[in-house]
Amino acid sequence: MRDESSSPTVKKKRVPFKACAPEAQQVMLVADFNDWSDTARPLKKDAKGVWKTTVTLAPGRYAYRFLIDGEWVNDPNCDEEVPNDYGSHNCIKVVA
Repeated sequence: MRDESSSPTVKKKRVPFKACAPEAQQVMLVADFNDWSDTARPLKKDAKGVWKTTVTLAPGRYAYRFLIDGEWVNDPNCDEEVPNDYGSHNCIKVVA
């Protein structure tokens, strides 16, 4: 039996996400960490048209995409993508 009391505590980190979409009316972060909910994580637009949010995540690999005015969009700043079941790709965010 594993003794959880001696396990190190997992340190979660605040992870920023941003999308440049100055003309957009709505941008959502849709990811495996929010069960791919298209309403769970809205981003907020700044004065320059950059949409931002921050999520607190444990270390690991997370798949995500943006939903911009109803259209699926990948993060152009993402370093890694993996194929998904819909014929496109998901972005991967690695939290160390």
